[in-house]
Amino acid sequence: MPVATPKQYAAMIDAAQQGDYAYPAVNITSLTTINAALKGFADKGSDGIIQMSTGGGKFASGLNVGDEVLGSIVLAEAIHRLAERYDILVGIHTDHCPPTAVDSFLKPLIQATADRRAAGQGNLFQSHMLDASNLPLEENMALSKDLLKLCVENEIILEIEAGIVGGEEDGAAGADMENVPDDKLYTTPEDMVAVHEALSGIGRFLFAATFGNVHGHYKPGSVTLRPDILKSGQEAVIAKYGKEAAFDLVFHGGSGTPRHELEETLAYGVVKMNIDTDTQYAFTRPVVGHMFENYAGVLKIDGEVGNKKVYDPRSYLKKAEQGVADRLGQACDDLHSTGKSIFGKV
Repeated sequence: MPVATPKQYAAMIDAAQQGDYAYPAVNITSLTTINAALKGFADKGSDGIIQMSTGGGKFASGLNVGDEVLGSIVLAEAIHRLAERYDILVGIHTDHCPPTAVDSFLKPLIQATADRRAAGQGNLFQSHMLDASNLPLEENMALSKDLLKLCVENEIILEIEAGIVGGEEDGAAGADMENVPDDKLYTTPEDMVAVHEALSGIGRFLFAATFGNVHGHYKPGSVTLRPDILKSGQEAVIAKYGKEAAFDLVFHGGSGTPRHELEETLAYGVVKMNIDTDTQYAFTRPVVGHMFENYAGVLKIDGEVGNKKVYDPRSYLKKAEQGVADRLGQACDDLHSTGKSIFGKV
């Protein structure tokens, strides 16, 4: 079953941490983007993480329904079925659930996994993200504690965030890059110690610490990444609590980041990197090219009949699937997960 079991998912994270590599985590919204993700990982022999946001789930449920929980469950179930044909492992994750949507989105999805487990089936989801970074750290940790306990009961890993990621990504709790104070874009070593102290005794979690990273694309000079922030935070936690206290870190806003900066974060404990903006563009760019190249065929101009072969959605969605798979493959190379699948080993 190429959707990882809880044991396999933990082993994936351990392997990445020990091997100084990370998994691309790609957002999906449809069957086409699911197939693109699976193809991208499989073509590179890499395990990976497929994730969806509240907006992605809502989109997937259709215009007349607009149910983010239902759409997310449908997407997750489709991943389970389609992944059976691949020789890699994938984890299914939800991205950026704000505190206001915990009861309406996150808890129903945790319950969906609990229901499957009660029926003797595997987890629907392997991990979820709570993005309470817009709350004071004490309130963030109080909510994180409660959710982590619920996740642990179902062998789910919780991802949390402390600090502000700039920009905006599908409704994520980011910040206006022109107005947010620079120091708020960097998680302090003291905050990282506080996160460890709040959560380490409950169960396994992923930690999205911020080091100047942003959602979306910005022109050169607009963003100053400081991966050394991650190094300093890890050192502070290890100095106080030992090597076993080192975090499994997440890099949010990885789109557009130069390869050398991506690689530096790997040495500091990053095991997951979110890539959405780049894959969105990789989906849309070949579709636009198709439309320009086949303008007269996709439009019934001046009373003509057009060309069914080029306005058939399959003709351009295949190109979109390939575009996303290619960009995801590049991410696997950049993060050094290529050729390191643990499928069949755990």
